[in-house]
Order: sequence, then structure tokens, then C-alpha cells
Amino acid sequence: MITKLNVTSIFVLDKDEALEFYVGKLGLEKGNDVQQGSYRWLTVRVPGEGGTEISLEQPGPPLHDEATAQQIRELVTTGAMNGLVLNSDDVQGLYESLKASGFTDFTQEPTAHFYGTDMGLRDPFGNAIRILQQG
Repeated sequence: MITKLNVTSIFVLDKDEALEFYVGKLGLEKGNDVQQGSYRWLTVRVPGEGGTEISLEQPGPPLHDEATAQQIRELVTTGAMNGLVLNSDDVQGLYESLKASGFTDFTQEPTAHFYGTDMGLRDPFGNAIRILQQG
């Protein structure tokens, strides 16, 4: 029986830039950062949770041949690939903090819905991110 989601992945075009965004801007923490040959296993996660990690995967070897990697890079930049939904206890505060830091790539300002308040943004590569405050 499956008991837990351990790791999910998102494609990024530069792992160092992704780490800076997800940790430096969104406030996640670095999980694993392991070099194995030419492959770098890099994850981020919600601070202190020790739960599901997000693997920051770069298209290319050893996962893809160059033709496939190029197709994935193009899809990432259009926002057509998978995204993330993260929870927050203060979506409006996070929005104001991101704006104050100069971040501008919002797709939706904080908006109240029947399920809570959420906002939309894109990471530096085009991936869609929703941040939800339930309740």
C-alpha cells in the first residue's frame, strides 16, 4: 500500500537560479543537493516539514537526449508543463513581500474563492505556481 508522496519533479532551465527563486524568494528550504557524476540531484521542500520534496530537474542527459531536452525547454518557457500548488498561512503577506522585493511575474493577485484565497505566479522559467491559503 502506498503511504506517502515522497518526491515530485518540476523542470527548470538552471538549477542554481531555481534554488535562488524557490529558497530565496518563496522561502522553501534546500533538501538534497548531491552531485553524482554529471547529474545533480537537487530538491527543495517546505521548511521544517521533512515531507514531500520537489526535485528541480533540468532537461538533458542523463534523463533526455538533446532533441527531447530542447522540446521540454520550449514547453517550460511557455508555461505548458506541470506546475505546483503550495499552501501558505498568509497569501496576502507573501504577495506584498514578493512585490516589495521586486518580483513582478504574478498571473493573479490574491483572490478570495469559496475554498480560500489564492494567487498565481510564474517561476523564472515559466512554470505556473498557485499559492493557496485555505479557509
